Amino acid sequence: MTALLTLKNLSLSLNGRMIFEQISFEILKGDFVTIIGPNGAGKSSLLKTIVGLQKPTFGTLNRAPQTRIGYMPQRLSLNEMMPLTVETFLKTSKDHSALSTIIKQTSIEKLLKLSMHTLSGGEYQRVLLSRALLQNPNLLILDEPAQGLDVSGQNQFFHLIDHLHKDQGVAILMVSHDLHFVHRASQKVICLNGHICCIGKPDHVKSSKEYKDLFPHYVGSEVLPYHHTHDHTHDDIEEMTCGESCTRSLNKEEECHD
Repeated sequence: MTALLTLKNLSLSLNGRMIFEQISFEILKGDFVTIIGPNGAGKSSLLKTIVGLQKPTFGTLNRAPQTRIGYMPQRLSLNEMMPLTVETFLKTSKDHSALSTIIKQTSIEKLLKLSMHTLSGGEYQRVLLSRALLQNPNLLILDEPAQGLDVSGQNQFFHLIDHLHKDQGVAILMVSHDLHFVHRASQKVICLNGHICCIGKPDHVKSSKEYKDLFPHYVGSEVLPYHHTHDHTHDDIEEMTCGESCTRSLNKEEECHD
């Protein structure tokens, strides 16, 4: 099967600091891949590089001709002095021919006349997702899409993502801190900390000693965010590939949204 997206030894350096390096993986049609890792690990920067907002320093990034990407950032910086309704915001997309269908799909009918500046967290996220879907993507790239939502809002949002993947066949590449959803929905999990520490199927990643050391507070039946301190090394386990080591210490002043 032809890959929608292929990364080979992708690296990014900014202001003399290596953000991530030697990143290699591929996304196939219908895949669901989730990236996890500590704050400052380069997760958001990697997604921005994939969608073209950052230019990689080294390595290659190949998109198949049929790849259509929809990107949902954590949040957009909008000028609060500028009146902007949800409807106007969505119509700034290059293609809004499917707008009425997507409005129903994401349940934002009642939000169209509201200001973007007055939306709740859950409403805002659904609007951002709606705009990403206007690209008619077969690969949806999501940067912490449930950030700031309560448990009920997270469940509703992830149910929609699940539907897009299972019922419409949209491939998903997502950064998430919701380990419960990561392991329930993902086909592959990537642990990133400047480089790929571990990559594999969720069950094998979750059952490893390395994973349990990473996330000691995670309980499988709960929906919990994680706080990831990455002061350890990895050993290979069955059906899981690990990097040489993951002992890179975290600078406390690194950006918390990466």
